[in-house]
Amino acid sequence: MSWTETPSLNFTARHESSQADQALAVLDSLEAYRSRLEGVFMRVPGNITVVLHDSPVQLALAHPYLPLVRRFASAAGRRYMAGWFTARELHVLAPNVLRRAAGGPDSLKALLLTPERTFTLLVVGENNPLLPPPFRPSSVSSFLRMAWLAEGAAQFFSGQHQHLRAAIARRLRGSPPRLPPGVRDAALLGGSVYDLLERERGLDACVQLALTSEPAPGEEIVEHAFRAPLADVRLRWRSRLDDLARPRAEVTLDKDG
Repeated sequence: MSWTETPSLNFTARHESSQADQALAVLDSLEAYRSRLEGVFMRVPGNITVVLHDSPVQLALAHPYLPLVRRFASAAGRRYMAGWFTARELHVLAPNVLRRAAGGPDSLKALLLTPERTFTLLVVGENNPLLPPPFRPSSVSSFLRMAWLAEGAAQFFSGQHQHLRAAIARRLRGSPPRLPPGVRDAALLGGSVYDLLERERGLDACVQLALTSEPAPGEEIVEHAFRAPLADVRLRWRSRLDDLARPRAEVTLDKDG
């Protein structure tokens, strides 16, 4: 199967010739998403190549850092780490591959947001000097240490966190998660921190959290973002996690009283 390229205003998709329709759909979605991010972040890169891969093995071979980072994540979070990035490229699994990897309707919705999630990681890295790109040992170390901050921004701004109900519910049946989420939970629970912060302090506070460039302990970063003691935030966060894990029908009934 031959490879070809499909351009749009700010992106160029590189894909197999049989994936032209999928590539157009990915580009249309990314262009709309990039326009939204332009109103949120100071620097939003353009002229980005989006490579659609046909298998997880192909993706891993193209980006050895992705398997390294995925090793630290829990199995539930690892499912949604289906893309990686450099300063000029996004590498993601093709939509048909993501569909096969989905564990249900919500999982499919989350996985199909992989290009947006991956692009957000690039945008956050472009605006936060502690995070990649570029990729070097120090920036990768910072990414692992601040995984909840980077992954959380990617989940929240892309909207992926709204579709992780079943995975979050399974996680909450285990040991209590800590705040901020550790590296194992970052790819699953990081977005919930931003979700709570947006509810309490607004979108600007979420942007400022993503741009945190002081190498402070995570607990201090959370307290500064919420303007509240960690213990208080932890209680409200756990309650929000319970809401996110609850079946949608129950959430609707609660709101209707």
